[in-house]
Amino acid sequence: MAMTNIEIKSALRQHIRARLEKISEAVRAVESIELCERLKAQIPSARTILFFAPLPDELDVWPVLEQSLALGVHCALPFFDTEKKTYGAKLIQTLATDIVTGKFGVREPAAICGEIPLNEFDLVLVPGMAFDLAGNRLGRGRGFYDRLLAETSGIKCGVGYDFQLLEKIPTEPHDAKVDFILTPARCVRRKKN
Repeated sequence: MAMTNIEIKSALRQHIRARLEKISEAVRAVESIELCERLKAQIPSARTILFFAPLPDELDVWPVLEQSLALGVHCALPFFDTEKKTYGAKLIQTLATDIVTGKFGVREPAAICGEIPLNEFDLVLVPGMAFDLAGNRLGRGRGFYDRLLAETSGIKCGVGYDFQLLEKIPTEPHDAKVDFILTPARCVRRKKN
């Protein structure tokens, strides 16, 4: 009996999670630096960027956020709207005062930060468990980011380790795509069907 897409995606998440757990802090630090250098080269003209707050097993894009803020770029982070049960975005200006721990233990903008419409971004950085060459994204399984990405404007750039870029991952109609995938070693434009 063939596995369903949901079962395949679940098994793939477990496999990727196991690989992520084996990455040392030293390797994560080095690969994060390489990714940040590649990212800085890709975003010189972006004026409004939606970043993400990396989880402990994700590549750290925070240095690019800090540098972008210093350069006057409008930077935002997702926040969980408990009333709507969805994510929105808020602008941040000062990391020391504008960041709090959100509902799921992820750093997000404080209540004092102003909300920004999701259709005002030039660039959206997107975390994921895996990406494929067609721009498909495998998230953590709750669909929050898919709903957020469906509403955002701008170029969507998936961010992950090289092993998180796969030939093909299973998809469902609600799964959002990215335009590029950025890893420490590569920048890949999604293949058009």
